[in-house]
Amino acid sequence: MNLSLFFAVIIGLFLFGGIRIIFEYKRALKFRFGKYIKTLDPGFRWVIPIIETIQIVDIRVITFNIDSQEVMTKDNVPCSIDGVVFFKIDDPEKAVLEVEEYKFAITQLSQAALRDVCGKVELDTILSNREEMGKNIKTIVEEETKEWGIVIMDVKIKDIQLPENMRRMMANQAEAERSRRARIILALAEEQAAGKLLEAGKLIDQSPSAIKLRLYQTLANIASEKNSTIIFPFPEEVLPRNTK
Repeated sequence: MNLSLFFAVIIGLFLFGGIRIIFEYKRALKFRFGKYIKTLDPGFRWVIPIIETIQIVDIRVITFNIDSQEVMTKDNVPCSIDGVVFFKIDDPEKAVLEVEEYKFAITQLSQAALRDVCGKVELDTILSNREEMGKNIKTIVEEETKEWGIVIMDVKIKDIQLPENMRRMMANQAEAERSRRARIILALAEEQAAGKLLEAGKLIDQSPSAIKLRLYQTLANIASEKNSTIIFPFPEEVLPRNTK
């Protein structure tokens, strides 16, 4: 009886030891004596303990940072640039069997591509066309990784660190540009105001009564202060009259 119980426990542990639960967002590569057999879909799965093993692969979109890279741009400006890569496993079998560590491999490729792409253009291009730079890096990386069953979703340039003297020069340039725009806006305003005054002068010349209305308006504005004495240097009759 004790022997039967012993074997029952052994068999139970054997069966229980082979139970595997695979989540929906993962896949499991099944190996038997080290040889790849098949890829297991999500759900309740059982493998032969000791004889069979599995390797789990996450098929969700994965992100990782591209460490800051020292880059010398085409116009000889040193800068530090970092970014982020988005990718997912499209074929778990290839991702595991074709490359030793796919994450490390993609990291190295992304760093090299970032230095290569940004080193071939001028600093202004990098600053104004980050989206285009990211697409160029993505093209290079996905060309290398397409045989690994990996899809590169996107590559973004995150931050660009410039030398202190370069930052000061760019700040001065931006300040000069803002000053130039302000002067242009002020000049346009003065031009428009002068045009309106010219039109008003022509209207007053055509209607002498308008001169009196303007005079009365000016006197009303002065009188609102209540601390001024108004003296007419000439009688109102000398003002031009409308002969029409």
